[in-house]
Amino acid sequence: MVESENKDIEESGAEVDRRDVRSLVRKLSDNNWEIPKGHIPNMRVPGRLFVSEKLLEGIEPGTIDQIANVATLPGIQKYSMAMPDAHLGYGFAIGGVAAFDVEEGVISPGGVGFDINCGVRLIRTNLQKEDVVPHIKRLTDELFSNVPSGVGSKSRFKASDKELDSAFLEGAKWAVDAGYGVEADVEHCEGNGFLEGADTSHVSSKARNRGKPQLGTLGSGNHFLEVQYVDEIYDPEVASAFGLEEGQVTVMVHCGSRGAGHQICTDHLKELSQAVKRYGIEIPDKQLACAPAQSKEAQNYFKAMLCAANYAWANRQMITHWTRESFEKVFGRDADDMEMSLLYDVAHNVAKLEEHSIEGRKKEVYVHRKGATRAFPAGHPEVPSAYRDVGQPVLIPGSMGTPSFILCGSTESMDVSFGSACHGAGRVMSRAHAKKEFHGQSIKEDLEAHGITVRATHPSVIAEEAPGVYKSSSEVVNVVHELGIARKVARVIPLGVAKG
Repeated sequence: MVESENKDIEESGAEVDRRDVRSLVRKLSDNNWEIPKGHIPNMRVPGRLFVSEKLLEGIEPGTIDQIANVATLPGIQKYSMAMPDAHLGYGFAIGGVAAFDVEEGVISPGGVGFDINCGVRLIRTNLQKEDVVPHIKRLTDELFSNVPSGVGSKSRFKASDKELDSAFLEGAKWAVDAGYGVEADVEHCEGNGFLEGADTSHVSSKARNRGKPQLGTLGSGNHFLEVQYVDEIYDPEVASAFGLEEGQVTVMVHCGSRGAGHQICTDHLKELSQAVKRYGIEIPDKQLACAPAQSKEAQNYFKAMLCAANYAWANRQMITHWTRESFEKVFGRDADDMEMSLLYDVAHNVAKLEEHSIEGRKKEVYVHRKGATRAFPAGHPEVPSAYRDVGQPVLIPGSMGTPSFILCGSTESMDVSFGSACHGAGRVMSRAHAKKEFHGQSIKEDLEAHGITVRATHPSVIAEEAPGVYKSSSEVVNVVHELGIARKVARVIPLGVAKG
């Protein structure tokens, strides 16, 4: 889910591609389709598309091409792949995953996207659905008021240059140290809420100027702050380890690195567009601009990307703090008394240096996840100790008004998908088309008739994110569950949604 990721594609007005998708792929097994080498020239590996028969019908032929395009990049390992929520993106398909050899491979901003470390976190409470429903309108209003949202929104927090640097370098840890949370929050973030190696010298003044006033804001597009309740438990043992039970109220936060991340990507794309020519790398699409992984240009981008990723974790941490304050105001109780603890926080737009087993030997690779969630299994050292016996929490948000899911990573993910799963439902309709197809006020009234309170900066935001513009979150999640790369643990249903 990448804010403005595919705007150029959506608004281009290009002719509809009428190729039969089924003729472009070969079925390997249920939910697993191959894009053969030769689909386009110079593919180094095949492509893999993880979708059901039903979801395959909604895949654009252009998405198949994008998966194949990635398969032409130097040093790619095993195959180029896309998750069941796949759709057209910038360069890489959204839902795309690819791993590149640390020496012979490349790093590509298109494999991360413009909203670096757009991600999701889930906050638990000890409140029950019946405790919250009578207050949901006031609570949603309070969250909407307390957490700035919308295009160009500015934070309640006035960051200094030093504080901005700290957010870029230390992520969630800086925010907690600054009073926006507790130590346990950091322990329950992917990577402890920051990635080492960030270097602010590769962040432009323009990126700094865009990021400085937005630290602690939700943003726009598909980003949201949602009050939910646990509707169904699929795996009682894992749910217990995650601290989840039926009827329990949770809060999901979905946002990223705001203007800072977008500008960092934009800046370095320019450099890498020149670098790809200098290094003589042939690419089938200019949006796949890249450079050899160890080159100056690739490493400069990587270090700047880490700054944006850390900024995003700091951003979600500050929003968590204000979420707790909002609950305290509405319910007249301390956040600790309501046991408002962080279950987990996952990134779904990031490139990371990871160790994976490839052809029987351990190897360091740069894993690009673009609209894909890390899904590490039980026993993995990067899974927090609280969850190490069951596996990493995998958070899959639905679209506005539809269920979201909590899963756990499994051993199969390491073999099948470089420890990755889907990240959401995946769009089937452009924002431009959605605004023509749906009326924001009507969607709002329909959701409220079903017990879901919605607050947004403008009715058009609701129209753009109407449930009908996304795939079924249940269908998408079932694919990764059946593939065994992540297992269903619980389903949550929205009660109140604040959007930009």
